[in-house]
Amino acid sequence: MKKQSIWIGSVLACLCVWAVEGGAQQVQQPGQDPRVGLKAGATDAGVAARNMELVANLPKPPGFGDATGTGGLAFANSDLAFKGGNLFIGNFAGFNFYDIEDPRKIRLRTSVPCPGGQGDLSIYGNLLFMSVEQGNGRVDCGAQGITGAPNAPSAERFRGVRIFDITDINKPVQVAAVQTCRGSHTHSLVPNPKDLSMIYVYGSGTGGVRSDQELAGCSSGSPTDDPNTALFSIDVIAVPVKNPAAAKIVNRPRIFADTQSGAIAGLWPGGAHGDGTQRTSTTNQCHDITVYPELGLAAGACSGNGILLDISDPVNPKRLSEVSDINFAYWHSATFNNDGTKVIFTDEWGGGTSPRCRETDLPSWGANAIFEIRDKKMIFRSYYKLPAPQTEFENCVAHNGSLIPVPGRDIKAQAWYQGGVSVFDFTDATRPVEIAFFDRGPIFADKLVTGGYWSTYWYNGFIYGSEIARGVDVFELKPSEFLSENEIAAAKLVHMNEFNAQSQPKMSWPQVPVVARAYMDQLTRSKSLKAEQATALNDALTAVERAGAADRAAAVTALEALLPAIEKQGGSANPIDAAKYRAMVATIRGVAAK
Repeated sequence: MKKQSIWIGSVLACLCVWAVEGGAQQVQQPGQDPRVGLKAGATDAGVAARNMELVANLPKPPGFGDATGTGGLAFANSDLAFKGGNLFIGNFAGFNFYDIEDPRKIRLRTSVPCPGGQGDLSIYGNLLFMSVEQGNGRVDCGAQGITGAPNAPSAERFRGVRIFDITDINKPVQVAAVQTCRGSHTHSLVPNPKDLSMIYVYGSGTGGVRSDQELAGCSSGSPTDDPNTALFSIDVIAVPVKNPAAAKIVNRPRIFADTQSGAIAGLWPGGAHGDGTQRTSTTNQCHDITVYPELGLAAGACSGNGILLDISDPVNPKRLSEVSDINFAYWHSATFNNDGTKVIFTDEWGGGTSPRCRETDLPSWGANAIFEIRDKKMIFRSYYKLPAPQTEFENCVAHNGSLIPVPGRDIKAQAWYQGGVSVFDFTDATRPVEIAFFDRGPIFADKLVTGGYWSTYWYNGFIYGSEIARGVDVFELKPSEFLSENEIAAAKLVHMNEFNAQSQPKMSWPQVPVVARAYMDQLTRSKSLKAEQATALNDALTAVERAGAADRAAAVTALEALLPAIEKQGGSANPIDAAKYRAMVATIRGVAAK
């Protein structure tokens, strides 16, 4: 196969980059990429992995499709949510709960058939939320379909957000079903720090608007003709935590409105941006909204635009700024970095069912766009795309991922459908670099079926992958030149009791020696901290750890004596390293103070 220049970093033994707008670059690793040319197979495909290890795999249970992708999206695994030692995986045909107390021995707990797609799930306490958008969804979760003429209005049909009580995790009980005009493709949970008795749900519908004969008040009219159109808005659902049956829509904010005229269709109108550019979808919906409640912010991936929202008042989100991109077809999802100074948007060019990582596909199409956030404005810095070309029989494009909580760094584990899992560092927003990956060969060698990873999320020390056709995978990161043993150990100190990727939590690290050593490893890797300095710091830190009561004061004094020079050195470092110096010194002082 003829090699194209856009993939040169993957096939030639040189360190190469992709140049993009503004001089930003994606760093490519040297050498032949082992992901190229993997053997096809539903259950026996070839595998390539670097710096991460598959530690468990469990096929989908009966009734939810098989590894060949038979049934297509009707039986596709979708998004993940977590609570304690449990993993929840949505499916277009329902959902499954898994016991992950021992991630290496994952086991199925509960299966619930409940068609309607996509089946994306979120968890809040003992409540499970599920998105339903397709027309075959029933109020009662039945699998028999809707009676009557096709597409005729029906009281049986459900499109919106289901709510289940999972107090008994083995017996989920539906306690509410909030109908919406466009259904719920995805949703995001938004807690209100001022009122913990209420949880809010931002519902994003991407389907057609249902008839007002089926649900009163629904209209698909043009915004110029009908100011009450169900287009150009999201749904805000209020859920009383102690009475979820009373859940209801409380607002449909017009977050795409023109700030000057007030016209509700105020953002990208749809179409190409000029010769040689991508055709971008009309901004009349959001696909995904990632909320960051602690910062009062949300990032909306809204078909034709990426938008930044103020959610300090969850019922009335306000748009702060928006961006567009000539290379994006469909703004799909978003991820903030931990301090909220960056945001990644993904482009689901081809809808997720098409091969969009081929040698001939542009590296800025179907990719991530990385922005810095300054004064509530988003500034483009670079693109990141899976650096290994995939075949024409592998659906592949940027999809869902989450942060890996390594202190001092911005690292994301991301799903690329049949492109596998890519773990990359975007601490330097202008030069993202892949640091680990896992990939299988295509399901079939001669035909395209939809498969691969829908989502890959870090949770309490492991990366979990929702594989559309093949089930669920569990991974563990391995130390490498890109990620040290101390950094992995520090990441594992971040423990979450619940995790929904679209509701980002603020992560923090204890002031313990392994966290300080993680910063040391980073500064040594960047050559800002000399090896002999790191050795002296590590030895002094070890002495404090091992000191008895009689010797501790002297060991602490010796350790603290090293810090002024280190602080001074950090003051003249580049901004990224300077922040690591400050965090390292603060952590060491915290250790010394205990």
